Amino acid sequence: MPSFDIVSEVDMHEIANALDQANKEITNRFDLKNTGSSCQRDGSVITITSDSNFHLEQVVQVLLGKMAKRNVNLKSLEKADPVTSGKEVRQAITIKQGIETALGKKIIKMIKDTKIKAQASIQEDQVRVTGKKRDDLQEVIAMLKESDIDLPLQFVNFRD
Repeated sequence: MPSFDIVSEVDMHEIANALDQANKEITNRFDLKNTGSSCQRDGSVITITSDSNFHLEQVVQVLLGKMAKRNVNLKSLEKADPVTSGKEVRQAITIKQGIETALGKKIIKMIKDTKIKAQASIQEDQVRVTGKKRDDLQEVIAMLKESDIDLPLQFVNFRD
């Protein structure tokens, strides 16, 4: 019975490369040179620090530009509000990976509403879709690509 998995993953190696490139540009750029601006990643949280809100926004734009060039989908990033403490401003950007249960239920409901002969089930942080025909599964993939889900989806493990 054909099946595939719907996942939402981000290549952490590409994020590390984008952070390295952004930090290099921040240290070399004239308007950001002595501002104490930097980007660090700790697990799935990127922390950006700077000395003012203006410089913080400039650093965020540099970082997002580097990530876009490295094909990291910016929908998988969730920016928190900047926090000012003393002489520095910090902002956390969370990298969202995996499909949460609520979104998994929404995807399953979307599949059921299309009346395509395919079954979907949530398995930890992914959704497995099975069906009798390969064409049905390809219709599900096409429907999900056109949907307005606010998380980048990848379709892996397609088996016949």
